Formats: sequence, C-alpha cells, structure tokens
Amino acid sequence: MPTTVAAVAPILMLIASNVFMTFAWYGQLKVEHRPLWLIVLISWGIAFFEYCLAVPANRIGRHAYDPASLKALQEVITLAVFAVFSVTWLGERFTLNHAVGFILIAAGAAVVFKGPF
Repeated sequence: MPTTVAAVAPILMLIASNVFMTFAWYGQLKVEHRPLWLIVLISWGIAFFEYCLAVPANRIGRHAYDPASLKALQEVITLAVFAVFSVTWLGERFTLNHAVGFILIAAGAAVVFKGPF
C-alpha cells in the first residue's frame, strides 16, 4: 500500500513543475520585443526548475503509481495548468471545444488508471 506522501507529493510536484514548464514554453508569447536567442536561454533557465521538480516527482511517484499512470497524470495536469495559464496570462478564451478535447484526454488518462482490462 503506497504512503500518502508517495501518492500526493508527486501530484503537487508535477503541478508546480508544469507551472514552470508552461511559462518556459508559452510565457514568452507576450514578450515579442526580445531576441529569440535570449528567450531560448531564459526558457532553458526556467525549465531547469521544472526538471528539479518533475524528476523527483516521478521517482517518488513510482512508489504509488506505475509509469503509465504517472505519464497520464502528467498529461492531465499539463492541460489543467495550461488552461488556467492561457486564460490568465495570455488572455485567451477557453472555449467549449477546448473543454471537450481536454475532457476526452482526461478520459483516456482515466482508462490508464483503471488498469488492465
């Protein structure tokens, strides 16, 4: 039986790591006045912190989840973080087609968690 820490810590760490990675990948879309080489270097610096959280999250999470479940969890978290980010930081609209698409992906993740048929 996995411990609570092994089950919950990876989720919290993956949420935090996704915030960093989303800023590394998409935060620069509001900073068009800087040269691309500088944006790439800054993004690498931000991504370093993402790795500092994601790698241990997967190591700890391995005690509670199988690798496929960790990956499915990661994808659902990525979409949730991106949805909030795109609305709050980028000012994008979150439309019904986004919601339906993300729900379908989450349903796929639920199938992975369900286990073998």
